[in-house]
Amino acid sequence: MTHALIVIDVQNDFCPGGALAVAGGNEIVDGINAAMSDYEAVILTQDWHPAGHSSFASTHGAAPMSMMDMPYGPQVLWPDHCIQGSIGAQFHPDLQTDKADLIIRKGYNPAIDSYSAFFENDHSTPTGLEGYLRTRKIDRLTLVGLATDFCVNYSAVDAAKLGFAVQVNMDLCRAIDFDGSLAAATAGMKAAGVTL
Repeated sequence: MTHALIVIDVQNDFCPGGALAVAGGNEIVDGINAAMSDYEAVILTQDWHPAGHSSFASTHGAAPMSMMDMPYGPQVLWPDHCIQGSIGAQFHPDLQTDKADLIIRKGYNPAIDSYSAFFENDHSTPTGLEGYLRTRKIDRLTLVGLATDFCVNYSAVDAAKLGFAVQVNMDLCRAIDFDGSLAAATAGMKAAGVTL
């Protein structure tokens, strides 16, 4: 049984001072670095949006954090963040990226957002991560990173649905907690069989 650490979106825009800052997002970096040596594989995800992405409030002249119905379902309209090639899209400078076996970029399709490390928000377009894990005979996953209630949550639930043994180290995650999203995410992960 091979165990991988999946580090979700520890990027400048999700840390204090960033365009979509998660409170305390920078506080988890040292702990994540320390944990990397405990796993057979380390995989990083990176939010990687083109400018004018359909999930950006500015694209629609809407208020940030408002909701919009997309062809794939309801979508939070976010502040512009993690734009390809920008400083905000870069990993936190203290994150030990050299220890990563793989970096998965997501959210690069301008027409659809992508919270999960496994699927875009239509829940059917794959990122390729599942195939990578299967070919490496990895069947246990521990997830850490940002944000607990969105990208960590979606990744963990998808991983559990795909048959992986999944745990989320809540000490090494931080949440946006928007409109009850953390409580809903916690309940949803537990219901999917994720160990918190």
